[in-house]
Amino acid sequence: MSEDMVGLPGRVTGTVGPGLVGEVIVRIRGGAEHFLAHPAPGTGRLETGTVVTVVEYLPPRTVYVMAAYDN
Repeated sequence: MSEDMVGLPGRVTGTVGPGLVGEVIVRIRGGAEHFLAHPAPGTGRLETGTVVTVVEYLPPRTVYVMAAYDN
């Protein structure tokens, strides 16, 4: 499943940032699931509602994410 997670889009549901454990929702396995989220290295704060891409998955429920679009 880890290969399946990397590259998936998601949306921040709890602010993600350095020193913070946030939350994202990702559509997977025919539904949507919440994961604990950390920012990818070099990524700043990601506010609620930001569209993100999963760059790393740590089973069972943790992902590293970065913004999908530049602002």
